[in-house]
Amino acid sequence: MFKGTYTALVTPFRHGQLDEEAFERLIDMQINGGITGVVPVGTTGESPTLDHDEHLRVIELAVKFANGRCHVLAGAGSNSTKEAVELTIAAEKLGVTGVLQVAPYYNKPSQEGLYRHFMKISESTKLPIVLYSIPGRCGVEIGIETTARLAQNTDNIVAIKEAGGSVERVSQLRQALPEHFEILSGDDSMTLPFMALGGVGVISVASNLIPTEVSNMVMAALAGDWANARGSHEKLYPLFKNMLSIDVNPVPIKTALALCGLIQPEFRLPLCEASDEVTAQIKELLADHGLLG
Repeated sequence: MFKGTYTALVTPFRHGQLDEEAFERLIDMQINGGITGVVPVGTTGESPTLDHDEHLRVIELAVKFANGRCHVLAGAGSNSTKEAVELTIAAEKLGVTGVLQVAPYYNKPSQEGLYRHFMKISESTKLPIVLYSIPGRCGVEIGIETTARLAQNTDNIVAIKEAGGSVERVSQLRQALPEHFEILSGDDSMTLPFMALGGVGVISVASNLIPTEVSNMVMAALAGDWANARGSHEKLYPLFKNMLSIDVNPVPIKTALALCGLIQPEFRLPLCEASDEVTAQIKELLADHGLLG
């Protein structure tokens, strides 16, 4: 169901408020670039700094602006099960395609706690659910056995966004999960290796800026055209890798989008603008890939 390229959308701000016009332009750019879907209010969308009403407004706008032209996979996770359920129910009413459910962060639940958390969310909705394992941010990994239990005991937990940076874990997941359960890369630089081992796509940060290029790479891999997919990966790898390592996400991608005139270079504290040194490196990276006019 979720094969392809999904863009983990940034949330544009202007004078501290949501920049709805820039958000619409960004979504149109993604769809024109051939992506499969958009993911509002995830990590890249600075969801921890949005209040409840803003969170739902971003989802509402994503559904409105997509207008049925692509999937909308809404971030609806929380480290409070009650809040995650509430966000999921609200997102379903807004007409999303599915929801992305990150592992609860900061409180570091056990694997049994994780299982019960996701089961409770599953019971609250008919929407398809994509799990999101990102231990570097959450301090806890959604275990292989836990993922397999959830896949076995629910009808609507159907995929996982894997952002642990481990190719071996993709092999382990593929061995433990039913064939229909989908694995998506959560790191642009790992997309092709993950797909070589049974992944079916990516939830991409870089596609905010280069949707056509990321989509073409993923489509080539899905079609078994590994030569072209590898060629695209090798060309884009410096951008993938540096855009994630040069500063904390989403600072580099929002800075890049701003340098290209697509959004304002605005963040919500505790995130802040890139340093002059980092901005210069991003400019050089964009110039190297022909992305600056």
